[in-house]
Amino acid sequence: MLDQSGSPTAEALHAPVLRWYDANARVLPWREPDAGAWAVMVSEFMLQQTPVSRVLPAYEAWLERWPKPVDLAVEPPGEAVRAWDRLGYPRRALRLHAAAQAIVERHGGDVPDDHAALLALPGVGTYTAAAIASFAFGQRHAVVDTNVRRVLARALTGVAQPTISPTAADQRLAVSALPADEPTAARWAVASMELGALVCTARTPRCGDCPIRSRCAWVLAGSPPYDGPPRRGQTYEGTDRQARGRLLAVLRAASGAVPKKTLDASWPDATQRDRALDGLVADGLVEPLGRNRYRLPS
Repeated sequence: MLDQSGSPTAEALHAPVLRWYDANARVLPWREPDAGAWAVMVSEFMLQQTPVSRVLPAYEAWLERWPKPVDLAVEPPGEAVRAWDRLGYPRRALRLHAAAQAIVERHGGDVPDDHAALLALPGVGTYTAAAIASFAFGQRHAVVDTNVRRVLARALTGVAQPTISPTAADQRLAVSALPADEPTAARWAVASMELGALVCTARTPRCGDCPIRSRCAWVLAGSPPYDGPPRRGQTYEGTDRQARGRLLAVLRAASGAVPKKTLDASWPDATQRDRALDGLVADGLVEPLGRNRYRLPS
């Protein structure tokens, strides 16, 4: 289906993408019918900038230890940081802990199904609130991550890649592409995301396997190459982020406070190490004690 200008319409994408998803969706524990809203919420916090393969073992261990928000809420925040292990971006662990406490205090221990209430939780932004409302409660919201932005940019606007950072235009495009009824919109949200993750990938899209190839504006335009600003990958080796990770690894492995000299042995550059440690303290991930000792937050 094309519009009056000859461009593909969002309505033409819904049915083939949903059929493809029904046949090809990955089996993931947070997608199971009985997973529950807390499981969906945990998965969304963990999956930010982290691949599914790394999330799965951490997710399973987390839900086994803290199957409900109240189970996490009564623990010290340092235990959340410890359990986060090597997932990266450990501030997410603190935010999830704070969100669990807010759920207990404000909502009787149940993840709220109201979008505005979700958005008011610590650490829950526009994307996460929409994802929980859609995936856990079947509501109609535009769930706009990098994969969805790429699918819609190619299929509806004909460009190889979306802008580097999300824009208001991306959100408007995603809203315009939503099916009208709630159940279909919720399925479309996860299906379009899965299509971007498995087929409409950034570097080597598998257009031959794509259910909307014949309707994709980018393919119909001859698959023009990306001509925007350079898209540089993030480095890790030798960065402050790696230094922070080394320091946190020492603290996670300890049962109590750690002397600074032990932390000093984990990273060779003293200036960078001290800067990383100061950043961890400022972020609330590390708690300084007297006599040059440090621990995870209590």
